[in-house]
Amino acid sequence: MNMTEMQISDPQAHLVANEGDILDELLHLKGSTVLELGCGKAEKTRIVAEKAASVLALEVDETQLARNLAITDLPNVRFAHGGAEKIPAADSNFDIVLMFKSLHHVPGELMDSVFSEIRRVLKPGGVAYISEPVYAGDFNEVLKLFHDEKAVREAAFAAEQRAVSSGRLALVSQKFFMQPMHFADFGQFEQQVLKVTHTEHRLSAETLEKVRSKFNGYMTRDGATFQMPMRVDLFRKSVP
Repeated sequence: MNMTEMQISDPQAHLVANEGDILDELLHLKGSTVLELGCGKAEKTRIVAEKAASVLALEVDETQLARNLAITDLPNVRFAHGGAEKIPAADSNFDIVLMFKSLHHVPGELMDSVFSEIRRVLKPGGVAYISEPVYAGDFNEVLKLFHDEKAVREAAFAAEQRAVSSGRLALVSQKFFMQPMHFADFGQFEQQVLKVTHTEHRLSAETLEKVRSKFNGYMTRDGATFQMPMRVDLFRKSVP
């Protein structure tokens, strides 16, 4: 695939899957050396660590990093502070680089640096797996009431296109799927989404009520279930 074939979304994509299944489909994790950029709560880190030989999981949010450093049951994972635009690792050091829904959190002026750094730390023939939420769907309708990510998601996609057009990375494939999300009630949504430590959401009482009302419109007796449209872009560092 080349840059002109890249799609930011695919309205016809209806595959429902957890990202762990997509990882197994697209990557050979067994015995690999892995770098995860923006590991957050380390939920995906745990999945990757089951098969990878080693994982360096970086996070810039000091609060979340402190929690990750307290994890004691992942012996092949090293948690450290570091941003994707300046990776604290040697050249040609990893088989796989992962970014799960984190590229659009990078400041726009630093996004090109991210791909230069990913190319630098990948071994020749190594791959970069970047998943990003698609700006569509019911969950996005709730999210954009207080945190509209349209511009930053478009900026992230444009940076991916530039990485391909410049030859820094080659696009292997794109995969679109629907990620199930479930919340028992608005309280759980508030805890997991509104109170994340990497982004400070300061909602007025009026906005909070609008979000609550919109969210509750999706509630059933079993809670609220969403299908978040996702895009995975798989890149490869060419062999010299």
